[in-house]
Amino acid sequence: MNAPFRGGQQTRESFAAYLCDDDTVEQIKPVVNDMGWDVAKVHKGGLRNAVQSLSITASPSILLVDLSESSDPINDINGLAEVCEPGTVVIAIGQVNDVRLFRDLVSSGIHDYLLKPIFAEQVRDVFMNAQAMLNAPRMTEAVDHVRHTVTAVVGTRGGVGASTIATSLAWLFGQQGKRRTALLDLDVHFGTGALTLDLEPGRGLIDAIDNPSRIDGLFIERALVRANDNLAILSAEAPINQPLMSDGGTFFHLREEIKAAFESTVIDLPRAMMISYPHLLNDLNAVVLVTELTLAGARDAIRLLSAFKTACPDARVFLVANKVAPTGTEVSRKDFETSIEREIDLVLPLDAKLAVKAAKLGQSLAETTRGTRLGTSIGKLATMILSAGDEAPDGDNVADAKDAKKQSLLSKLSVSGLMKGKAKG
Repeated sequence: MNAPFRGGQQTRESFAAYLCDDDTVEQIKPVVNDMGWDVAKVHKGGLRNAVQSLSITASPSILLVDLSESSDPINDINGLAEVCEPGTVVIAIGQVNDVRLFRDLVSSGIHDYLLKPIFAEQVRDVFMNAQAMLNAPRMTEAVDHVRHTVTAVVGTRGGVGASTIATSLAWLFGQQGKRRTALLDLDVHFGTGALTLDLEPGRGLIDAIDNPSRIDGLFIERALVRANDNLAILSAEAPINQPLMSDGGTFFHLREEIKAAFESTVIDLPRAMMISYPHLLNDLNAVVLVTELTLAGARDAIRLLSAFKTACPDARVFLVANKVAPTGTEVSRKDFETSIEREIDLVLPLDAKLAVKAAKLGQSLAETTRGTRLGTSIGKLATMILSAGDEAPDGDNVADAKDAKKQSLLSKLSVSGLMKGKAKG
């Protein structure tokens, strides 16, 4: 509802308000008059009246709605979204002082939520902010020179921290890279992208899978949950008894619409999704393969590196060893690199205390670990990826993997190295 307006056939009013009580009406009218808007556009009736009116008339540029008489504000706001045209900046007022309600409303597309009783200066500031946003140049017009980058993050095994790194990279692209970034969490049933940042995932991804024909720019605007000014997340918590039914076209359309609205896309890509929908690897700029220094991690790294070379030969592949303890790894770094026949690009040290702190604060690991060795390493990875996005594709980044049938993985690993690792453990 609050995206820049793209134009339409009907003439749009500058402002309209639908309020529940006389006191609020009297507070609003002088401010509306000062803004140069038509005072006659201040109506009685609240949100229900707004939905009825806007279903048959063009939406204003700025809409003020009163939620005081709404028993289910989130559901009612979604009903309002069905009749609001793209580009309408919606400001809500109400009596419920609840942080979670505020977050849910903002996630639903509301520009701001004001708590009653309202004051003239407060309302004027919100109106001016909304007007400034409408008059600002569209982001896509201002940054057409920025090449869109698509990064997929894949874990060799469950629990290696791929989702944690995906969230951190998305946060860094937005905050430090100053890029409008979307995080697409494709673990439809157990995704943690939104949970990591203390957000409700919403139903956007599930709705897209159920109704792929609905996917367009407006759908993306409403479906993504905004974490901050430069980061939005499309995640889900689908019921366990609801299998994923899609031919894969949904994910292609989502990527195309996200690409049109954002400058960077980070895809948290589970291995199972990659196997079921191999086209998800098409047109990637970078792949981050996250592993642990274990025998199973080495085996699956070989297989996945080979798959990437076939499915996305132009993508830069970064191999990241995550949660590496100072001593006692199952396989040493040297033996691991020997077995997979390529070097590890980055080693992220194990820091359980900072990981717990990030979880408790509802922050990405990159945000919590700023200024630490771990945070510096994650920041280096983000810089490497963004730099790679501006370079020509490099097919030599991925080393050729040997056919597993010709030589067993154990025979490649240094026996002495393994024994030393076990002795230290």
